[in-house]
Amino acid sequence: MKNKFMDAMNFRHACKVFDETKKISYEEIRFILEIGRKSPSSFGMEAWKFLVITNEELKAKLRPACWNQVQVTSCSHLVIVLAAIESVKVESGEVRKRFARREMPQESLDMYMELYAKHLKTTLSSDDNIYAWTSKQTYIAAANMMSGAAFMGIDSCPIEGFDKHQVEEILQLDTSKYQLSMVLPFGYRLNEQSKQLRLPFEEVVSFIE
Repeated sequence: MKNKFMDAMNFRHACKVFDETKKISYEEIRFILEIGRKSPSSFGMEAWKFLVITNEELKAKLRPACWNQVQVTSCSHLVIVLAAIESVKVESGEVRKRFARREMPQESLDMYMELYAKHLKTTLSSDDNIYAWTSKQTYIAAANMMSGAAFMGIDSCPIEGFDKHQVEEILQLDTSKYQLSMVLPFGYRLNEQSKQLRLPFEEVVSFIE
């Protein structure tokens, strides 16, 4: 099993051009998105949303706002990874709802709410600070989705090269609720994978005993 997972890591790369004739099945993309949904998040807030775009006209409209990168239009499914803003605020009521899913006693729920508000006082003080926190968490879900896709032989390419404001405008996002974190296309490679280049293990890992 370890070898199979490492095979997926060796297979995964930032695919630059997808084969437009090959499409991911609904069952496969659903599996990839379920991996994202199951990912861990700070305080269990699940501060993300995934928009899945297959409409070719919309993909073409988004491409210029994404530095005209061909992956945006050549992919099978374009996943827009959003970072939540409003739902993580104490006053939204969503925080209490998500803690309450654990069916804890009222005193425990109140304790967690106090801890959350106190620990994140600075983080929750502005939408910019919230975005910095929640956007960072979306990368956990995105990485898991890319790894899961690679395990199935499906390619991906994480994209940060975009005009955030333009993409949000095209998608008509209410940025008080969600903001763009990553553009993540999935599909099947058209060209042979480029050589994977990584620093040596000893250079990036130190054991402290």
